[in-house]
Amino acid sequence: MVLPQIHVSAVVFRDSQNQVLTVRKRGTEKFMFPGGKPDPGESALDTAVREVHEELGIDLDATHLTPLGVFEAPAANEAEHNVVATVFSYNGVVSPNAAAEIAELSWVSPHDPDVVLAPLLADHVFPALDADQVRS
Repeated sequence: MVLPQIHVSAVVFRDSQNQVLTVRKRGTEKFMFPGGKPDPGESALDTAVREVHEELGIDLDATHLTPLGVFEAPAANEAEHNVVATVFSYNGVVSPNAAAEIAELSWVSPHDPDVVLAPLLADHVFPALDADQVRS
């Protein structure tokens, strides 16, 4: 059976210790990347910039976002759906503040996360970050 897809854009932020910023939305338990669903006619890049502003209060320059890939995994918060995420990385210092539907922020180590992660992060994007580090 093919599950319905939810398309989103997300952004990976790293700190000086190479930890990755994750967010937990109100009423959920799993942490994910900042980001969300596109508005009608909005590009993946524009969605990422808008969602980060809404969720974290950060104004990103789209030219500083690098495509990491498109990943598909079971949706963390919507049963019987897959999430298809266009993921970007941002190489810069940020000072995020939880806003909109964000209940909690957590900087986590991709190798030893201390929070419950969405399948997209744990099974797909964190391994891709490892591969990206090897190439760098």
